[in-house]
Amino acid sequence: MKFNYNTFDNLKYNRLAIKNNKFYKVAKPCSHIRFKNFLNKTLAYELFKNFPKYEEDCWINHKKFGKNINTVKKTQHDERYFPDKLRNFLRSLNSKQFLLFLETLTGINGLIPDPYFIGGGLHIAKEHGYLNTHVDFNWHHKLQLHRRVNVLIYLTPDYGKINGGQFELRNSNNKKIIKKYEPIFNSCLIFSTSSKSFHGHPNPVKGKIYRRVINAYYYTANRPKSEIYNPTFTNYTTVKKSKIDLKKFKLSNSPFAKQLLDNYKKLK
Repeated sequence: MKFNYNTFDNLKYNRLAIKNNKFYKVAKPCSHIRFKNFLNKTLAYELFKNFPKYEEDCWINHKKFGKNINTVKKTQHDERYFPDKLRNFLRSLNSKQFLLFLETLTGINGLIPDPYFIGGGLHIAKEHGYLNTHVDFNWHHKLQLHRRVNVLIYLTPDYGKINGGQFELRNSNNKKIIKKYEPIFNSCLIFSTSSKSFHGHPNPVKGKIYRRVINAYYYTANRPKSEIYNPTFTNYTTVKKSKIDLKKFKLSNSPFAKQLLDNYKKLK
């Protein structure tokens, strides 16, 4: 019987996950790992060549809002705007084989992908673009799931230290850089998310180059009780926890999540 090939069918990923499970779990300041040459080189270049240009009108533009300037970049989570090669690859990140790779690597069982790619998908930043360090939203109102793992795949050839935009992992109060990684071509960063996993690239991109990233996020139905707190949006300061209010976890508390279905019903 002949099967359709998925990149993550390759036993390379099985071996990577098994070999690096212990390293992932003990990494500081949060469980994480960076892999170089993560994808087949030909595939990585194909994804790069098909990545939408910064000037195209397919992007959501994250502009400056008053004095709270936390991000200057463009993103798109709606797969209808992805070129076919990128759309198919993003779907492979939601495949059984990739989920098993992540579960083996992280030790987190029951990971569930996000077919909506909320907050994820394609990200791009040009010169002066940045993302201040933050902790992510912790609850997916549409799927009713806890956010657990982020996967970032970098797709800019010839990106070097001189170009800034390094990915930072900070300590639990967002004051000190613990780890810093260059967003080199075909590297992949995987890390576990919590109320203390501050990360970002506050050092702006430098030079006439674009910082291209594929982002995919993974969830579980449950998580350790000590890690559960009321749903929040992206936090650029320490998360203030309060008594759990189950009403805040309901779909109705997220206009964005609710409008996904509403907008679909209005398609013409």
